[in-house]
Amino acid sequence: MNILNKDSSLQARNEGDYPKIAIVYLLYYHNESYINNLVSALKKITYPKDKLELVIVANNHEKDGSFVHYINDAVMPLSGIEIPHTTLIANQENLGFSAGNNQGANWAVENGFDYVFFHNNDGFLALNAIEPLVETLESDKKIAIAQSLVLLYPETDLVNSIGNSFHYLGFGFAGGYRQRIKDIELPKVKEVDYASGAAFMISTELIKKYGAWDSDFYIYHEDLDWGLRMRSLGLKLVMVKDSVFYHQYQFSRSIMKFYWMERNRHAVMLMYFKWPTLLLLAPMAIVLEFGLWFFAFKNGYAGKRWEVYKYWLNFKNWSIWLNKRKQIQTTRKVTDREMLRHSVAEIVFQDSSTDNFLVKYVANPVMKAYYYVVVRGLIWW
Repeated sequence: MNILNKDSSLQARNEGDYPKIAIVYLLYYHNESYINNLVSALKKITYPKDKLELVIVANNHEKDGSFVHYINDAVMPLSGIEIPHTTLIANQENLGFSAGNNQGANWAVENGFDYVFFHNNDGFLALNAIEPLVETLESDKKIAIAQSLVLLYPETDLVNSIGNSFHYLGFGFAGGYRQRIKDIELPKVKEVDYASGAAFMISTELIKKYGAWDSDFYIYHEDLDWGLRMRSLGLKLVMVKDSVFYHQYQFSRSIMKFYWMERNRHAVMLMYFKWPTLLLLAPMAIVLEFGLWFFAFKNGYAGKRWEVYKYWLNFKNWSIWLNKRKQIQTTRKVTDREMLRHSVAEIVFQDSSTDNFLVKYVANPVMKAYYYVVVRGLIWW
């Protein structure tokens, strides 16, 4: 669907009317080429630079602070001249993805910005990527989050994410991964299960009203949580085709964070679904657990899987998520059935290295059948 209208066009505005946007760049992989690509892209950006602020949040990885010195040398001299004005927030420790990004979001709120664009460390914007996101958000106030079309880099003909997919057992993964973009027919604005945290925009008004990233997630599935939170309130999540973001994505980097992905998957399920829904999902979830243990032993990360169990066997941890659940269930405006309408029945492989016969020809068909018979057939609340 194309939700843009002529009245929302930024081209019709006077320059002083452009919304102010903070680009929050969380620095967690210290790589000079990433910074150089960021700077090169921001030099060419077509959105008025005086309406942009680059907010670099540097999570500390080196005891000597060497990479902050590189930012001071390579980026700050260009601030407000060749690139948007830049603010550097240097942390003394690694706060994680969620808390680090929240520092940038809080800065944007406190300094009167209209929107925040969350910019992954290992990516960069196309020169005209900002305008379509702003137009989309301003054209329909029911849209909470607008994601860019994320393409791989340097394989720019391949997709990283056309909007992320949510599996009904709590998994989140990039939609359209490694498909050729020329083979996909996309509308200008596409509603998605949830927006990829690599590149999306949200208003500071919504951040002030409903909060930003949940820092208890630390890393992984925090974008899924934020998306479900917005959807539970009756708001929409979209991908905007004309806003392009290039991402030097590495799948192996994600699989190394197995503990956080699994721990947070269970947290998402606990927070967002009613008890009858969780009861109906339990049989399939238990079958899945046996399969996940098989692959954990097979691939050498059984220890990480046991850490997930130890976390959830500690009942002190339950209070954290049950308190969040209470808040979500109190404020939600959308039924479980509607939430699950924006979910998928199968787990799609993110990389050929994880392709497996049993998952493809046994697990996925069983999960798909369960989805249509139980999830779509029995969950009406």
